[in-house]
Amino acid sequence: MPRDPDTHSDAAAASVSLATEAALLEARLRALHEALDTVDARIKAVSDALRRLRRSASVSNVADREVHGGSPSQDEPPSPTPSTHAQSG
Repeated sequence: MPRDPDTHSDAAAASVSLATEAALLEARLRALHEALDTVDARIKAVSDALRRLRRSASVSNVADREVHGGSPSQDEPPSPTPSTHAQSG
């Protein structure tokens, strides 16, 4: 018995449909990778900016204390005084 020609055309149509879907998925995957690269770059830029801000704030706080004689912030341990320095040496 000969094969049904409709079965062959259905298989061919399914194959074309699957190939088209695969191409669309690959394009979407490339777009998502590019978007992730963009997000990674933005995260790095923001992290670098925050790091610079922390450093400048830290330097600014130290300079303010030196100029105005303020006390250290709660995050920093007190610096050694001459009397404690003399006792430890």
